[in-house]
Amino acid sequence: MVNWVHLTVVAKSSGDFQVLVRLLEALGLRKGFAGESKNCCFQEFLPSDAKLHLFEPTKPVTGSDLVIAVADPDSAAQIVKRFGFEILRDSSGPDPEDLMRDFRIHLTGGTEVQIVGFQSGDGTDTDQVTEGNLQAKNKHFGIVVSRFNSFITERLLGGTLDGLKRCGARRQSGYDILRVPGAFEIPSAARTLAETGKYDAIICLGCLLRGDTAHYDVIANEVARGIGQSAQETGVPHAFGVLTCDTLEQAIDRAGLKSGNKGFDAALAAVEMANLKKAVSAHSAALGVKHAGARAGKRSSKRKPRSSRLKS
Repeated sequence: MVNWVHLTVVAKSSGDFQVLVRLLEALGLRKGFAGESKNCCFQEFLPSDAKLHLFEPTKPVTGSDLVIAVADPDSAAQIVKRFGFEILRDSSGPDPEDLMRDFRIHLTGGTEVQIVGFQSGDGTDTDQVTEGNLQAKNKHFGIVVSRFNSFITERLLGGTLDGLKRCGARRQSGYDILRVPGAFEIPSAARTLAETGKYDAIICLGCLLRGDTAHYDVIANEVARGIGQSAQETGVPHAFGVLTCDTLEQAIDRAGLKSGNKGFDAALAAVEMANLKKAVSAHSAALGVKHAGARAGKRSSKRKPRSSRLKS
């Protein structure tokens, strides 16, 4: 049976290949393995979600060499324009009912790229679904990293900074790094940062390796409890990037080897939760105004006309 599907896109020229690599990275895809052989050059990309669509057109259509589905088509269009490409066959409209945007660009070598996306995020009812995006621009993150087991935590920190920069965080003003002696000190430092009100989210990085005593279990439980309590009581999202591993090999795998980089994952979680908090606040405020208007309408409808009150 099918275990996985490997989708391949063929660029029509070396120039198109180089442009596509930069464009896909700018649109938010994470780079994977890259290489070259006698016959080709290749670059692997790792999307957050992948689907295989099989369709039969009911009328003649011109197929694109690459179709990309994005969560924010308007931002994607701005990125495409910054690359100097002219947007062709843009099917979007200004009306709220025009939920989908669909446009194409032609690369100089002849490769055609089609970008599609729902104006409201994913095509669902926005009154029912609220979620955060991965836009870190104009946001400020606090990073607490343990010096203990620095061989691992420095690699986690590198993954975190990579994730923030890929999401648009500024190198100088987008984040602050706070170093602490060990994992046990992470919750206290995270709460200190959160209580300043300067940060949209806190990212906690550390590494605990199991030893021969109960020390590991005591510290791991207290760190997890403290970080969770800080997040709940301050209202600032905290991303948990503390490794709790049995062996050094497991930690190495999770700091950039076989299992990816958990620091990178923590950065994405922090960015998404920071935006989710903002989206929930905006959504709640909108619902509050809507419900207040509805209550005011009900009260006014219950009031008697002035003439009837005078007669009574």
